[in-house]
Parts: sequence; C-alpha cells; structure tokens
Amino acid sequence: MVKQISFLFYFLLFVLFSIGCQGKEETMVTEVNMVNMNMTIYIDSTELTVVWENNDSVKALFNLVKEKPLEVQLSMYGGFEQVGHLNYRLPDSDKRITTQAGDIVLYSGNQIVLFYGSNTWAYTKLGHITNKTDEELKNLLSHGNVKILIKNEE
Repeated sequence: MVKQISFLFYFLLFVLFSIGCQGKEETMVTEVNMVNMNMTIYIDSTELTVVWENNDSVKALFNLVKEKPLEVQLSMYGGFEQVGHLNYRLPDSDKRITTQAGDIVLYSGNQIVLFYGSNTWAYTKLGHITNKTDEELKNLLSHGNVKILIKNEE
C-alpha cells in the first residue's frame, strides 16, 4: 500500500512537473525542508560560504542540486558582476534592490549573478557570500569568466 501511494505521488509529481515545463527550461518544484538545506558554491577549489535567503527561489535551487551538483559557466558583465544561465527557471520575486559585493541573486528567473561590486536593479536575492572580503571577491571574480559549482553539502 505504501509503495502504491509513493508511486502515485511521484507519478503525479512527474505529470505536474512535465506540464509546467516551458521551452527548454524546467520549472523547479519548491517543496523542501529548510532545516536540511546546506549548499556551497565553489570556484575551482575555492569554497564560498553562503548565508542563503529563506525564499522559494533558494528552495528550488536546493531541490535542483539535492541529487547532483550544478555547474554554471559565468561571464563577466558590467565590471561588477558575473552572470550565468541556469537552463532552469526558478520561481522569482524580483524587486528593486542595490546589491553589494558578495551578493548572489537570481535575474529573470533563470540567471544566477555573483557580485564583486554594486548595482541597483530588480532581482530576487538568493544569498550572500560571507567568507571573502570585497577585495578577495574582486580578485576572484574580476579577471575573466569563471565556472561555479553549486553543491549540496549534506
């Protein structure tokens, strides 16, 4: 009986997930227990400690990396940020904010942005890097495109 209910649950989840897909981007399910959320970002071998926001975007990102790390190629933009396409659409709640070095945001629901400078625009805040100074972030992010790895650390 439990197996049948589990199968039905996952089947319905699959159907709902399939119906919600738009183009090549997948809409991520946001049901996650925040207590168990522990994600880390790496640039090469450099570990970035992040204090994550408590919002649906972060929950969906965690759900995405729960089973398998996510690698994202970032490109320099504007002299103050690195931007990368996720190939997934995450729920967003954009509002006009002024970022600072260390902020991690979602842009347009499908791009992740790491800041080593400041900008004012409409974003959904995902988190903030806490283990690097502004100068360390600038040195890490301002010298060409980088690849990040977002990993579940449970």
